[in-house]
Amino acid sequence: MVFATPARIKIKELYKRCNAYTDGYPALGIFSNTRTFDTDMNTLTNEEIKRYGRHLVLEEFGINGQQSLKRARVLVVGAGGLGSPSLLYLAAAGVGTLGIADFDTVDLSNLQRQVLFTTDDIGRNKAMAAAERLQRLNPTITLHTHTTRITAANALELIAAYDVVLDGTDNFPTRYLLNDACVLLDKPLVYGSILRFEGQLAVFNWRYADGHYSANYRDLFPVPPDPASVPNCEQAGVLGVLPGMIGSMQANEVIKIISGVGEPLADRLLLLESTTMRQQVIRIKPQGTRGSIKHLLDYDEFCGISADKSKSLDVNNQEHTMKEVTVQELKEMIDSGADFQLIDVREPHEFDICNLQGELIPQADVPHSVDRISKDKKVVIHCRSGARSGNMVQWLEKNHGFTNLYNLQGGILAWAREIDPEMPTY
Repeated sequence: MVFATPARIKIKELYKRCNAYTDGYPALGIFSNTRTFDTDMNTLTNEEIKRYGRHLVLEEFGINGQQSLKRARVLVVGAGGLGSPSLLYLAAAGVGTLGIADFDTVDLSNLQRQVLFTTDDIGRNKAMAAAERLQRLNPTITLHTHTTRITAANALELIAAYDVVLDGTDNFPTRYLLNDACVLLDKPLVYGSILRFEGQLAVFNWRYADGHYSANYRDLFPVPPDPASVPNCEQAGVLGVLPGMIGSMQANEVIKIISGVGEPLADRLLLLESTTMRQQVIRIKPQGTRGSIKHLLDYDEFCGISADKSKSLDVNNQEHTMKEVTVQELKEMIDSGADFQLIDVREPHEFDICNLQGELIPQADVPHSVDRISKDKKVVIHCRSGARSGNMVQWLEKNHGFTNLYNLQGGILAWAREIDPEMPTY
């Protein structure tokens, strides 16, 4: 539906107004006096005028805002739940250069929320599949794909080529890495996070007109949480439409930053509860962490994620190797009628989807159910992928002296993949 309003401008008039601008036109927002643009990046083609007509008739946005989008270079890290809607709207809006960084491949379980992809994309690299889809959506923009993992070794070089970074990741090491790299390079970072029914949104490292910077991610979360204490979306679940909501909001913040229209969500954190649609905005006060960021770190180590999760330190601070069994070994134990205890530390709703007929003791209940775990025979503990059960094995050994515990390598996913392909997975 088209509404006739005083702000509506005929296409012919838009052509005249657009062609009246020259190379001397000043860029808006954060791009003022920071880059030199070619003539074709400062003007809109006839096709672009028609494509972006609904932007151009917005008095506050207009040709100036659209040309700023065309000149912009935006890096989206993560093409999954948050990255999918963000990329779709940024591409459709006309961001001139989009970088897509993702080393993962499309899985069937992604399609519940990652709307960039279809069933035909399963097994493909996400960045490559996303670029192909976005090029069909808007062939006038430039797309760059980055299909390797972002690390402290390559982050600065990668991010330096862009003006704004959008964080669509789902893990703490990468969030801290992107934050620190953006601080070192003076780049604004648009943050989003989702879990279950709740989402978060903020703009970090925004440079105000007077030259001072807003809070960064470390001002909000100075110390990373214990990795065993915070479930990810794979473990806790996420409502499929929630990343669409938060990801679209992230795209909106990027567009505001580029165009200079509106006020970025800097020094503030937006909290959204999707089941009630309640929103709350919390003020973030800079804590002086910016000056402490001098270089990039080993972020897995910083966040307490060991490179070898099968190893830990015992009470004497000596390296201890966690005992494990494969799904083939577990099947042999079951088939032979061996006397052992099988414990499932997933949640009840996960158990209802698929299970190995083990005893259900959810991870959060383990500290209160130690007496239910045998010390007199072999105990195999499992979860979905082996991460939670491995944490529980190490916790029980360290805090309660167990010596008879074994983690199931790969969890129930490995069982479904290698033993029972007919088992439903999630």
